[in-house]
Amino acid sequence: MTRKLRPLLLKDFDSLPCACPGCAFWESDTPLEAMCGAVCDKDLATSRYGEISRQWGDSGRVAVEDDEILGFIRYAPPGYFPQSRHFASGPPSPDAVLLTCIHIRDDARRHGLGSLLLRAAMRDLVSRGERTVQAFAGAVPGSDMALQPVIGVEFLLRNGFNVARPHPSYPLMELDLRSIAKWAENLESVLQSLRIPLRAPTPIPTPMRIKEPHR
Repeated sequence: MTRKLRPLLLKDFDSLPCACPGCAFWESDTPLEAMCGAVCDKDLATSRYGEISRQWGDSGRVAVEDDEILGFIRYAPPGYFPQSRHFASGPPSPDAVLLTCIHIRDDARRHGLGSLLLRAAMRDLVSRGERTVQAFAGAVPGSDMALQPVIGVEFLLRNGFNVARPHPSYPLMELDLRSIAKWAENLESVLQSLRIPLRAPTPIPTPMRIKEPHR
């Protein structure tokens, strides 16, 4: 078993653990309900990701185990995400980096992988000289965050974010990266140590060969 953290690649889009691998919620300029798969357009999602990669650099991280994606996080300057202009607590600061979503495979959730992916993203952004990260938080009680293209407010608060602009459903949260600029944690070692009870692959039964009677 080998686990590692690496940049999110275009080839990964078909294997992402989310409601719609071609989710283009953040790339859409039409006001949408905050729900994963509100717009599924793989061509738009991948072309925008390619544009971000060329113009700004890596804009996501994935945690993988033996080449299977356990979870991912995405981020980039808010200008690449037109949907961010339609949130009531927005728009985000043009000088900040916007975290859009974190999604974890069902059998890998609630074991610290989300926080680890967040730290991997923060470490990347600190190394690139970014100073501020913002994120729209989901604060609707009882909401299934696995189906939302935002990040849970309690998760962000636990990881050092503060409220930049309040809103009852989708507050804008913020973190000053200078407060964590001295991180030296070996995140790959932490990933290896996580006790994630992943489901075992379903064995494929071997077809039985029926012997023909002797003639």
